[in-house]
Amino acid sequence: MTLEGILPIWKPKGFTSHDVVAKVRRIIRIKRIGHTGTLDPQVTGVLPLCIGRATRLVEYVQEMPKAYEAVLRLGLCTDTQDMSGQVLQRLENPGGRVTPQQVTETIAQFVGTMEQVPPMYSAVKVEGKRLYELARQGVEIERKARTVTIYSIEVLKTDWSGEFPEVRFRVKCSKGTYIRTLCADIGAALGIPAVMGELVRTSSGNIGPEQCLTLEQVEELHERGALSDKLIPMEHVLSCLPSVRLDDESARRALSGQKIRLEPAHWPQTDNSHADSGKPIAGFSGEGRLIGIFEWDPRRGLLLPNKIFS
Repeated sequence: MTLEGILPIWKPKGFTSHDVVAKVRRIIRIKRIGHTGTLDPQVTGVLPLCIGRATRLVEYVQEMPKAYEAVLRLGLCTDTQDMSGQVLQRLENPGGRVTPQQVTETIAQFVGTMEQVPPMYSAVKVEGKRLYELARQGVEIERKARTVTIYSIEVLKTDWSGEFPEVRFRVKCSKGTYIRTLCADIGAALGIPAVMGELVRTSSGNIGPEQCLTLEQVEELHERGALSDKLIPMEHVLSCLPSVRLDDESARRALSGQKIRLEPAHWPQTDNSHADSGKPIAGFSGEGRLIGIFEWDPRRGLLLPNKIFS
């Protein structure tokens, strides 16, 4: 049986996202696999893998919001903004400088759209080189700020009993948000150094921990021929996108790569403004089968084929 769909992995600590892809390739003997968002080696959590034709959806799954649980540690600053790096600053008695209430109120102010400068120890490319490659050579360069969005943030627990106070919080954010940098920025807003102590990705789009498999489970299920039952259909992961249902004739034309004109009553659920031009739209048959991803032209009421699944 050909495997095709989204394989939700619970990434273990010590693995890069590419390590996970390589491991799954060896298990299921399929080369066409792509991950949907880089996680640092020390980070655990939800890592959806796209298999077979589903690799064509990687860019859309990557764009979906992510959720994390993180630990903010106050009183320390490192060159990586987490506990894996070299300590650059260590503050005496940080717990006496701020209260849990002050931290909670400051964290709440980070909800919304903001500019965030990627850390030097990151996979962002500048002139063909990864920033972390330059950082390992002792080179630091100016990075362009990127616009990110924090949709929600909630403090779960505070602990002032140790040398360095800790705050556990849950955050939902846009693609490209660095939680390490968010922690450092929260510290800066409080006037004290801060790093990320721990991080777990708790969801990617509409995929959560309850759907995820460990690498050991993937191997066991594959040996029993039962892994396909755990794959998430492509249609499910695209439920976050605006969508349209196509009648048989429109579906036939779409499958041959033609533009599809929609009557206003059947337009996708957007605000139909010029700002929606070019937005991805998932097109389904009447039976709910994925036909393809389209670009939406609201001025002409046209669906323009982008990626078609015959």
